[in-house]
Amino acid sequence: MDLFAKWPAGLGYVEFLDRYASADQRKRWDAVRSEVTLTPDQKALLAGFQREMHVMVVSGAWCGDCIQQCPIFDLFAEQTARLKIRYFDRDDHSEIADELSICGGRRVPSVLLMSEDGAPCGRYGDRTLAKYRDTAASLSGAACPTGLVPQAKSLQDAVIQEWLDQFERVQLMLRLSPRLRQKHGD
Repeated sequence: MDLFAKWPAGLGYVEFLDRYASADQRKRWDAVRSEVTLTPDQKALLAGFQREMHVMVVSGAWCGDCIQQCPIFDLFAEQTARLKIRYFDRDDHSEIADELSICGGRRVPSVLLMSEDGAPCGRYGDRTLAKYRDTAASLSGAACPTGLVPQAKSLQDAVIQEWLDQFERVQLMLRLSPRLRQKHGD
């Protein structure tokens, strides 16, 4: 499947929430978004991105993991015009969800990071290592968060950094790509 050909059909962050989130879900997304912060070094890193990256995020407005993580991507995109992020509802775009499945399922959020011309460069999701460690340590009930209870600030900071590490890894891959260096003359 040519996923880059499907990228334009995705929605921006606000448009995705306007279309798919209930009023209650939107409150939870907005609450997390208002709490997500970046350090000055993280902002500087994102502002220094030199290559355009297209990012596909398969998500669900109902998903607690998405509520906790997708606002991070929106904040990243605010720091640099180099990130072009589109959101796809897992159920309305089942063919994309199937293509980006994780552990044999339509896990969300699932993220595909691509070059400016659509070459796949990295896949990541549905949770970061810090989130998996936290969930495993407290595995006495449901294994999937509801998004009703905010995660601890230290966990949120760790999740932000782990996602930023993935975006930076792909950015460096693109920056150092001989093909793209030749194309851009740098």
